[in-house]
Amino acid sequence: MSKQSTVSIELHNGVTMPQLGFGVWKTKPGNEVINAVKSAIEAGYRSIDTAAAYDNEEGVGTAIKECGIDREQLFITTKVWNASQGYDSTLKAFEESRKKLGIDIIDLYLIHWPVKGKYKETWRALEQLYKDGAVRAIGVSNFQVHHLEDVIAGSEIVPMVNQIELHPRLSQLELRSFCQANRIQVEAWSPLMQGNLDLPVLAKLAAKHGKTPAQVILRWSLQNGIVVIPKSITPARIQENAAIFDFTLSAEDISELDALNENHRFGADPDNFNF
Repeated sequence: MSKQSTVSIELHNGVTMPQLGFGVWKTKPGNEVINAVKSAIEAGYRSIDTAAAYDNEEGVGTAIKECGIDREQLFITTKVWNASQGYDSTLKAFEESRKKLGIDIIDLYLIHWPVKGKYKETWRALEQLYKDGAVRAIGVSNFQVHHLEDVIAGSEIVPMVNQIELHPRLSQLELRSFCQANRIQVEAWSPLMQGNLDLPVLAKLAAKHGKTPAQVILRWSLQNGIVVIPKSITPARIQENAAIFDFTLSAEDISELDALNENHRFGADPDNFNF
């Protein structure tokens, strides 16, 4: 077993989640996603993040089945899409995802976006799935502080995870602080800034540590206690993104990366999203 597969975060319900995961956003269904997920598992990843909206759950399920690793060793995340939100429709969407993935129990189920007027009913459905034992953990994605406050105020269960866009240029300190205070694990999507890595500070720190800019950013995330899910379809890059456990950034390095924040989003703004 590779070292990276053993580094985990404990969620507030006691479930452990690998801190390094593999994302499949924009990975094409069929052979592309099957091969990418198999490459990731071979490289030591044990957490795979997909979503109904990615249209590749079936391919992820095929890779899980064919990878040669016991299901119990894998941590599978998927998400309910906006059009399926609401209580009954979320339960139906969950069954569809479970069938496509070919697994009985999903490790983490997330609300993909905070659709106004629907996300609280959607959360109620996730609570039911959790109580029924169909999922090991439940959470949200792209929720701001006010969305989280709204969900927490009217619910029995506090979300275990909030998956958000997060990287040195969008450090989300206020949201991270709120999540920490409420024991909600922060998970970063687009942790590599969608490939926009041509920054002097990154180049300098990469040279200092004998690593790539991507590895430096992922290491920054890990040392900040953030779960990361970099994506790639290239086996060499998939392996490179996993080789982040053999070096440590200094406090000065971290400060330099923190200073890159400019609240810059490469993805959509949850408060101004066309749902």
